[in-house]
Amino acid sequence: MDGLDKFGINLFGDSAMREYMTEKGFKAYKNAVAMGKQIDYSTACEVADAMKNWATDRGATHFTHWFQPMTGVTAEKHESFLSPSKDGGVINELTGKELIHGESDASSFPSGGLRATFEARGYTAWDPTSPAFLKDNTLCIPTAFCSYGGHALDKKTPLLRSMTAVSTQAMRILKLFGHKEVKSVKTTVGAEQEYFLIDVKAYEKRKDLVYTGRTLFGARSPKGQELADHFFGALKPRVMAFMSELDRELWKVGVLAKTEHNEVAPAQHELAPMYTTTNIAADGNQLTMELAQKIARKHGMVCILHDKPFEGINGSGKHNNWSMSTDTGVNLLEPGDTPYDNAQFLLFLCAVIKAVDEYQDLLRLSVATAANDHRLGGDEAPPAIVSVFLGDELTEILEALENDLPYGGKEKEMFKLGTDVLPYFPKDTTDRNRTSPFAFTGNKFEFRMPGASASISCPNMMINTAVAEELRQFADELESATDFKSALHALIKRVIKEHKRIIFNGNNYGKEWLEESQKRGLVNAPTTPDALSLYTQKKNIELFERHKVLKESEIRSRQEILLDNYNKILNIESLTMINMAKRDILPSISKFSYELASTAKIKEEFNADASYEKNTLSLLATLTGKTAESVGKLEKLLDDAKGLGDTLSIAYFVKNNVVPTMKELREYVDQAESLTDGKYWPYPSYDDILFSVK
Repeated sequence: MDGLDKFGINLFGDSAMREYMTEKGFKAYKNAVAMGKQIDYSTACEVADAMKNWATDRGATHFTHWFQPMTGVTAEKHESFLSPSKDGGVINELTGKELIHGESDASSFPSGGLRATFEARGYTAWDPTSPAFLKDNTLCIPTAFCSYGGHALDKKTPLLRSMTAVSTQAMRILKLFGHKEVKSVKTTVGAEQEYFLIDVKAYEKRKDLVYTGRTLFGARSPKGQELADHFFGALKPRVMAFMSELDRELWKVGVLAKTEHNEVAPAQHELAPMYTTTNIAADGNQLTMELAQKIARKHGMVCILHDKPFEGINGSGKHNNWSMSTDTGVNLLEPGDTPYDNAQFLLFLCAVIKAVDEYQDLLRLSVATAANDHRLGGDEAPPAIVSVFLGDELTEILEALENDLPYGGKEKEMFKLGTDVLPYFPKDTTDRNRTSPFAFTGNKFEFRMPGASASISCPNMMINTAVAEELRQFADELESATDFKSALHALIKRVIKEHKRIIFNGNNYGKEWLEESQKRGLVNAPTTPDALSLYTQKKNIELFERHKVLKESEIRSRQEILLDNYNKILNIESLTMINMAKRDILPSISKFSYELASTAKIKEEFNADASYEKNTLSLLATLTGKTAESVGKLEKLLDDAKGLGDTLSIAYFVKNNVVPTMKELREYVDQAESLTDGKYWPYPSYDDILFSVK
């Protein structure tokens, strides 16, 4: 089979539904999904039976409600299709009730205080907008997850609510422009996934990689990414075999894996899918991460998804390409040939600009994690200060509109490469800006801040809800206007003037931008505690409650969960550093120091120069003393943190005390590694890891 034959064979999509359902049932299901209405029970029963028949025909024996709790990974509880029959035997069965909802023990999942530990009951609810799929002979049914009290305990539920919100408000705008044929608006996403591949043998010898997903120690390799020779380079055979299998498995479950290549850092790679509806894209990205890690093992490698697994080289991001489209196939962020005259495009563009400006704190905190704190601000990752890149042409158009000046526009320049044998092609009207957190890239916005390990549900929920709010305000104003065209022009002009501070087309890494952003009054939340402290601001609570995306209790629970996660991750990392230093690193340096001392003594007996041994011994003695001192300091800080009260106080204590001590400890150990004979060092070096896949 080729790729076309494989695509969707393990997906219960439209073609499978048509084969296994009646035409009436299929149409009822599709109409309900298209209109955003609840599916009636009889149709759900037919869908359930069709799913079961389709799955068992392909060898499935179990089904599961596949959901995304606040752990950041997926969860599943497998149930057999077997049910007792009236004659004492068994039959394969999946009822409508079993499809629509299930019960899961919610007591062990993070709830952020929404329920007591002993209140164990939780529910999963079928998401009919995301197709079921087969995985390892199990039918996986994408579902939402909520508590006994009806509170969202997952990442899918708020995302779906936000998609409804943005569709509702966008429809109001489109009606003003006369688009009565449009029935819904979907946000669409393509999530580019970066990752590292290293040999499993090197991985298993590194406690820090095994326990935390990143290297807590490690002197830099003599060769990193300086030559950029890895970027888009020829794929190594093992990597190519892995990518080919990953593509095939993703295609089988309907994930449109499209592009793959080597990234800038050694051992770093990227996969990019085609764009699709946001909640399906979120499900697909979770599957991509899961399958990448599973398939890498089959090829003797480990797929590392941590946002910054190695110091001194690029971290891994997840570039979130976001747009809005109508059910009739129109991209609402498509400028057209004359964007200056495209009032509908300009209004939606202004809604996004205003949303990013007014809710820059939400975009920032949507990507706030202990892992991403190491990544943001360098090595091709955008900084923690949110801004919008539009490029020269759109910026000039907005300036012309703001000042009521004509805009002549620019003819598309032909890109000529200096020889007739090479083709000419139209030059894009704007460049790309790899340092921008939120960049317009033709007909979509690329949100570059999310880390590789994150779910894309939270960032997209934030973007959707913020844009929905601006569209609501625009619709309220324009619906009450006596002269639509005049009101529209005045609105666009005012929004540009009031929110142009968020637009920045320059180098986001420069010190000048930090100073300029402060003058503009932009939010600067450099670390996770700084960002998460902004979650419960009054304006944010009002935003989510107005659009029925999150209740205040759900917002506060999410803040609590994310802060607790930050604290626990850094506690695990600190304990791992202490373990590695005390049990492996310090004893290994002592063994090498003993050899140095013995060699120096022998040399002195023969009047030979022992300066290398003595100098190295002295340096190592100093470094081991400082290492041991930092270990003790770190142990005390961890004990002190236990005595603090709320999670935010602990997070700030960890940020201000534990993190600097971890950095200090790493510096001493990394210096010691650069002085120690490799045969004594207890762990594979950066050289061994980054170039382990031959």
